[in-house]
Parts: sequence; structure tokens; C-alpha cells
Amino acid sequence: MNAITSAEIQTLDNQTVDLSPLQAVIFDWAGTLVDFGSLAPTQIFVEAFATFGINVTLEQARGPMGLSKWDHIDQLLQEPNIAAQWSSTFGQAPNHADVDAIYARFMPMQIAKVGEFSAPIDGAVQVLEWLRANGLKVGSCSGYPRQVLNQLLPQAAQAGIAPDHVVAGDELTAGGRPGPYMALANVLALGISDVRACVKVDDTVPGIEEGLNAGMWTIGLSLSGNEVGYSKEEYLNANAADVEAKVAAAEAKLKKAGSHYVARTIADLPAVLEKIAHRMRQGELPAG
Repeated sequence: MNAITSAEIQTLDNQTVDLSPLQAVIFDWAGTLVDFGSLAPTQIFVEAFATFGINVTLEQARGPMGLSKWDHIDQLLQEPNIAAQWSSTFGQAPNHADVDAIYARFMPMQIAKVGEFSAPIDGAVQVLEWLRANGLKVGSCSGYPRQVLNQLLPQAAQAGIAPDHVVAGDELTAGGRPGPYMALANVLALGISDVRACVKVDDTVPGIEEGLNAGMWTIGLSLSGNEVGYSKEEYLNANAADVEAKVAAAEAKLKKAGSHYVARTIADLPAVLEKIAHRMRQGELPAG
């Protein structure tokens, strides 16, 4: 598996490097810090729609990933096949009231299940420790509503994942991704003096766009996130050629979205962050 080995973890723990002038890294949650494969939200979308008699595939459920959950449901209802099912079942095209109804069904299901998907992705705990040892602050934001994060955060913290700040997808009046608002809320809360000294790490296109819109460096994660979509067990048992094909497609999509770099998992971040810091010391900025 593409994970940090015991020897590499020890080396990382003891390593101090020059990451100046970087000040912070802002992470997504599912598929980035926890929940290898970003399984918790996708499966619940499928189950929530099924309670209304609507068949949504996992692939369809993954399509709008990264948006706030209300917006995600709205986007799914605009997908032609799903909209046609809704119209056939209920005799009219889906509207915002229907989004509200599905969201109301989705929320308790997600709250009940999210804790089952709180395990850190391999290397995440060590990377967060390494960032702090090298003077960087750790922010985070999510498409999850605050009620869901309130279930996830204590369990993640017990496992060693505790960012300095967390912004939920439903708590800013300005909106969520792909707007820059959650990323910028982290900048304010963490006391960062320059958005260009921040790196946004995410496994989805809206999450990368969020970072770009905020004026930050961006790193997309391919293997561990929504675009590949393997559970850890599926990944360990998958054909190597199939894995690489999926990773290549994910990398291409994240690069097309504008990612400055694409890594496979959070375990690969230290080397990428050193490259970004070096480029900044040479006078490069994220817009360049």
C-alpha cells in the first residue's frame, strides 16, 4: 500500500526542514485526512435517495463530491437520469423543497454512520505532527454540515487527527465550495498574514477550486480520495494495473482543475510542501 513505513515515519518525526515562507496547510476531511476512499458521504447519498424509491449509483453519488451536502443533493437531482426517476415517481420535476426533504432524510443517516469512517488515512497523524514541528498551522474545512462534524471530530481526535481550526460546509452565510469562503475563514481564524503562504489539500475538484479561488497553492490527492473511490480493503486486493489506471484518471482530473501538484495520499505531502516552499523562496507565487 502507498503508505509511510515505520522507518519513514521515524525519519519524518525527527526531520526539521525549511518550509518558510509557508504558514499553513488547510485540509479537507473525507478522503484527505480520514476515510480512505471517501466512503461515508457517498454511500449515505445512495441510501438516502433509495428511501424515496430513487436509484442512485455510487458513481453518480461521487460526481458532485466536495460541495456542501445540500448543494450536492441539488446537483444529483439535476442529473438527467435521476431527475427522470423523480418525475416518474412523484409526477413532477424535482425542486428545492424536494432537496430539503432528501437532506432531512440524509442528515440523521449521515450522523449515525460517519463515526464508522473516522479512521485516519495512513500517514495523516505523522504528517500533522511534522507540520507543527516545522512551524506550520493546520486548518481544515469540509462539505459535512456541523452536526455531522460534531460526531466525527471527537473520534478523529482520539485517533490523533485534531486540526487547529475546522469549518463546516453549512456554517458560512457566503456559501461553500467552490467559493473561497471556508478556506479564507481558516486564514482569519489561524491569523495567517498572507493567503499565498497557505496550501489547500483536497481530493475533489470543488475543493481544489476553493483553494485556487482563495489565492492559495493547491495539492490534489488521487489514490485516497473520491476520484479513485476504493475502500482500503478494495485497494489492497485490487489489480495493480487497475489501481494505476484509476489513479492516472484521478490525477488528470485534479490537474485539469488547476492543482499545482497531485499526490497519491497525505503521506506524500512533505516532499511536495518542500518543493512549494522552495519555489516561494525563489519568488514564485501560486497564481504563477
